[in-house]
Amino acid sequence: MPTDIPGIILAGGLSRRMGGGDKCLKTLGNQTVLAHVIARLRPQVSQLALNANGDPARFAAFDLPVLADPLPDHPGPLAGVLAGLDWAAEQGADAIVTAAADTPFFPADLVDRLSTATQKSNVTIALAATPDSTKGVLRHPTFGLWPTALRADLRHALQDGLRKIVLWTDRHNAAAALFDAAPFDPFFNLNTPEDMVQAERMLGAA
Repeated sequence: MPTDIPGIILAGGLSRRMGGGDKCLKTLGNQTVLAHVIARLRPQVSQLALNANGDPARFAAFDLPVLADPLPDHPGPLAGVLAGLDWAAEQGADAIVTAAADTPFFPADLVDRLSTATQKSNVTIALAATPDSTKGVLRHPTFGLWPTALRADLRHALQDGLRKIVLWTDRHNAAAALFDAAPFDPFFNLNTPEDMVQAERMLGAA
């Protein structure tokens, strides 16, 4: 069931390891990676927007609002989160959920479980996580629930030079929503041409 929370797809990166360009526009199966991401996230949210920089016309076929980073020089995914928070606040929303544009297999219950994690921990931010044999829990910080009430705090942090997501979320005692990583990590993301080959195998198995 969709929630009343808007969704933001983060596609503001430079894709250097993929050779540049928009890796979310590469084809996986019979459609783009971005189309896979939209199909997973749209049923979970009230409305959907895309964070991306450059000419928004290249995403016209997806019929989504395209939100540029509010700060210059590609400061990273936190800038995309802030773009989404600013946009959602204008829509009257209290929070957003973000998903990375290069991660086509994330869970279909992402939003519900992020919301549950904040309620159980009595906090306002939650990040997706999976079990990890060395770290115990591996967080996936581009998949999170973020309150619009913290957008001024985030803007100041970015202006002060903060770039790493978890350094900011740890300040606010972010909860972790734990997802199963079997038979494969649902947060597997596409950084290299080899990852695209692996994703084709995963898509076939699914």
